[in-house]
Amino acid sequence: MKLINSIRIVVCVILLSACGAPIASPTSIPSTTTPTINPGATLESTVPPTQESLGLPLSETGSYDVGLKRNIVYEDPARDGRKITITIWYPAIQPQEAASGAPIADVLPDLTHAPYPVILSSTKVGFIFAPHLVSYGFVYVGVNGQDSKDHWGPWLTDYPLDIVFVLNQIASNPLAGLENVMDANRAAAMGYSFDGYTSLALSGARVDPEFYLAQCGNAAAMNPAPPAWWIDYICNPTEGWDELVSNAGPTVTTSSDGLWKAMTDERIRAVIPMAPEGAWLFGERGLAAVDRPTLIIGATADDINIYSLEAAYIFENLGTPDRTMISFVDEGHMMIYYPEQVARMKHFAVAFLGYHLQGRDEYAKYFSEDFVAQYDDLVWGVQNK
Repeated sequence: MKLINSIRIVVCVILLSACGAPIASPTSIPSTTTPTINPGATLESTVPPTQESLGLPLSETGSYDVGLKRNIVYEDPARDGRKITITIWYPAIQPQEAASGAPIADVLPDLTHAPYPVILSSTKVGFIFAPHLVSYGFVYVGVNGQDSKDHWGPWLTDYPLDIVFVLNQIASNPLAGLENVMDANRAAAMGYSFDGYTSLALSGARVDPEFYLAQCGNAAAMNPAPPAWWIDYICNPTEGWDELVSNAGPTVTTSSDGLWKAMTDERIRAVIPMAPEGAWLFGERGLAAVDRPTLIIGATADDINIYSLEAAYIFENLGTPDRTMISFVDEGHMMIYYPEQVARMKHFAVAFLGYHLQGRDEYAKYFSEDFVAQYDDLVWGVQNK
């Protein structure tokens, strides 16, 4: 068993998404290496825990079969023809000869309750969550190639702007075979780790350049100072700040209050940042601009995106009154590779997005304080030690 656990840890460290620990005024940040997620690791091959064992009714697969369309390519003329490729999962009519459960490529959509709300993220995160959410009557759109990097850089603006562009495309140019399937006016964003940053950016949060540059400028002198690897990762854009500003473009960076404009769209009505990063980039003022329902999921033993300095800080400074946080007690950043914890995340995602996008009022109880209080290893809000 020790050998198996050791192998699992090594694989996770190699595969999980890069997660710097963007924070505000750090007090303790352990040194660690930067992990990555394997884009092909779906967790769907692992038999999920049962409803009876977890008490999570929405962790069970829903009633819709799942279709899949891959590698749909767009070009954004406003960004020098930047190519953006997407993958779409959608409620489908399963062919009689097909094995039940697995997504089937290019099958007919199920129009029974169409159009369906749209969930947006990287395709990488979609592999983990899309089939389950689609089984509950959503369409899931993943942007291919959104991945962690060795350093922060232009992807901080590219990724959220890619998602906004894709939302515009599916709204204005319905895909052949998926006409009348997607309701782009009811959209949400979710993500884990670096992708949690992207969903946070899509919440209405605004970059605060003055705060970010000051924090990075003082990082090495802080007591205690963040580890060198962390400063190198998160503060790298300060060396080429003009390039980052140029990449974002004047539409985003020009404002009267010193904050960048939000990189989002009003049709994105709810967001779920899980184990997110980004606190230093937004700061208190930028997070106060968040103006839509937000569910933060944090791991209290997260030593990559430090819980107390990331998820907790972000949650406590969100401007939206409709904010929820569920803390996974004693779980680390790698909980995304543990089926029981992923099943919990799926349950809470279905409940939160079903409530906010589908009008499923009965789902409110499934992410409520009373519901969370049933579990000794979950905390409603921030865990105070």
